[in-house]
Amino acid sequence: MNKLLLILFLLTSTSTFAQKTKIKTKGPAATVAAQGQRWSAERANAWYRQHPWMSGANFTPSTAINQLEMWQAETFDPATIDKELGWAEGIGFNTMRVFLHSLAWQQDPQGFKKRVNDYLAMADKHHIQTILVFFDDCWNKDAKVGLQPAPKPGIHNSGWVQDPGDPASRDSATFVKLKPYVQDVLRTFANDKRVLLWDLYNEPGNSNKGISSMPLLRNVFAWAREVNPSQPLSVGLWNWGFKELNTFQALNSDVLTYHNYDEVPAHERVIELLKTHGRPMICTEYMARPRNSRFVNIMPLLKKNNIGAINWGLVDGKTNTKYQWDVPVADGGEPGEWFHEVFRKDGTPYHPDETDLIRKTNGK
Repeated sequence: MNKLLLILFLLTSTSTFAQKTKIKTKGPAATVAAQGQRWSAERANAWYRQHPWMSGANFTPSTAINQLEMWQAETFDPATIDKELGWAEGIGFNTMRVFLHSLAWQQDPQGFKKRVNDYLAMADKHHIQTILVFFDDCWNKDAKVGLQPAPKPGIHNSGWVQDPGDPASRDSATFVKLKPYVQDVLRTFANDKRVLLWDLYNEPGNSNKGISSMPLLRNVFAWAREVNPSQPLSVGLWNWGFKELNTFQALNSDVLTYHNYDEVPAHERVIELLKTHGRPMICTEYMARPRNSRFVNIMPLLKKNNIGAINWGLVDGKTNTKYQWDVPVADGGEPGEWFHEVFRKDGTPYHPDETDLIRKTNGK
């Protein structure tokens, strides 16, 4: 934990320096970020106050193994999406975090954006705003369009795919071709109130990439700042050993987002240190029952601190995220305790006491 404290001290110290040296504007424009500039803390906090307390889940419909199966025309499943978002609404969730994929856009940009619009319409019907995620360094590195693989029994996220993958994420000559994708999607939904926030890059440096993800991270922020959407930009902190990546993420995000699957004492220390940035905070991944990150102890902690609470997983499905990261169940049977997810495939809660707590915490 000393290493964690050191890294976060460096982040907060750098943040203080950056705040002292920021460019000042005059008059009404002082609360609006100029094109290419990070939002001021004042603007970020004013934005946050305009929204109710955020709670929800990372959402992939149970019929999709990964982002491509969710978004490709042949497997886009509005009936399941609508049904499962209805279950989320029923327990008071008002925010979903949803991953996009560049290959689905490359196949058919207009069709892809129509499907995103269709999803947003369904979410809005259920009074849910959405955090949209562009890039991702997690899990399988070789994404391919077309028919996606069947889940491997008992293996967590066996078919999830990186975007843009490896080595593409390390190769600037390759990933610079993704600028039209990012900017087309951003421009299409830049003033859409159904989009809460743009999460530009999930867990940069994961899958043993480390600092090699920095060039793409820098570029996706630059591409997004050129568009200057009305919604805030962020990239979540997740690995406290990645000093350079963490510092860049923390000092370029309008709103601080982060991931934490630890129990209360460790999570509290992260909260207290990140608070020193003076910006709104959203925990965009938490809740891993065997690690004692649970709804009963973490969700009230986040609400007490006015931090958005977005757990991993909503409905048990093809992602297999009821299984632990590194604890496969060879026969694909029930794990001793589910890692993630709130609902079974038929919509019944995994633990009714959890959904009762979620409703109560959400004021339902």
